Amino acid sequence: QVQLVASGGGVVQPGGSLRLSCAGSGSISGINGMAWYRQAPGKTRELVASINSIGRSYYLVSVEGRFTISRGGAENTMYLQMNNLNAEDTGVYYCNRVPNGPWGQGTQVTVSS
Repeated sequence: QVQLVASGGGVVQPGGSLRLSCAGSGSISGINGMAWYRQAPGKTRELVASINSIGRSYYLVSVEGRFTISRGGAENTMYLQMNNLNAEDTGVYYCNRVPNGPWGQGTQVTVSS
């Protein structure tokens, strides 16, 4: 099974941008649904955005218009472009297939002035 690893997190000021990457250990073209999730301190993990193999996407209402999910077949990578970040976006971000497989290590995003 292709393993998915998230990276690209960091510390950014409110209004800033980050791009997260989710790299597959092999081809992701055979994975239909893929998604980004996040878990804020003291909260349950939530779905942030998802995309299927034909590019149909879904976004959490609070990130719609600010985040863009995409996937590049040749690069075996899924991305999450995050713009106009705010403190509520802080958390550990994970990528996974849909339906979910094993959870890998996430990447920390901290939005703070």
